[in-house]
Amino acid sequence: MARYILTGAPGAGKTALLRLLERRGCAVVEEAATDVIALEQALGRPEPWTDPGFIDQIVALQKQRQIAAGDGFFDRSPVCAWALADFLGFPPSAALLTEVARIEAQQIYEAQVFFIQNLGFVTPTAARRINYEDALRFEQVHLEAYRRFGYELVMIPPGDLAARADQVLANTPFQ
Repeated sequence: MARYILTGAPGAGKTALLRLLERRGCAVVEEAATDVIALEQALGRPEPWTDPGFIDQIVALQKQRQIAAGDGFFDRSPVCAWALADFLGFPPSAALLTEVARIEAQQIYEAQVFFIQNLGFVTPTAARRINYEDALRFEQVHLEAYRRFGYELVMIPPGDLAARADQVLANTPFQ
C-alpha cells in the first residue's frame, strides 16, 4: 500500500490540492478534524478544540478512515493530531500515543510526507478560526512534529494548484 500524507498549516491549500488529485483519479481520504469540528458545532459546542478530548475524537476518526481506505493521499495524519495537541497546549493522550505507536510500528504511511506550504494568507471558516500569524506558528509545530517522528518532508511551495499537484504526483507511483 502506498499511503501518502498531505500536511501543512490551515489555509495552505491542502483541500483544493486533494480535490485536484481526486479529479486526476487518485484515491483520497478527507481530513478528520474539520468533520469533528462540524459535528461538535452542530451539537452545540462552538469551540470543540478547547476540550482535550477533541484530539482523541480526531485520532479515532483518522484511524477509522485509514483502516477503511486503501492506498492514496491522506489529508493529515495522527502526527498532525500530535502537532495540534502541542499547539493547543495539551499533553499527548493515551489514545494519541497508542495511535502514533501503531502507525510507526506498522509503517502505515510512506516515509515521504508532502508538506504543503502556506499561501501567505488564511481565509477564516467556521472550523478555521486561526489568524495568519498563528497559522505560521502552527506550520512550524507541524514541521517539528514530522521531523521528530523521522518523516522525510517534501516541500510543496505556494503556487499554481496544477503545478503543486504535478509536483506531488512526480514524487509518487501515482501518475
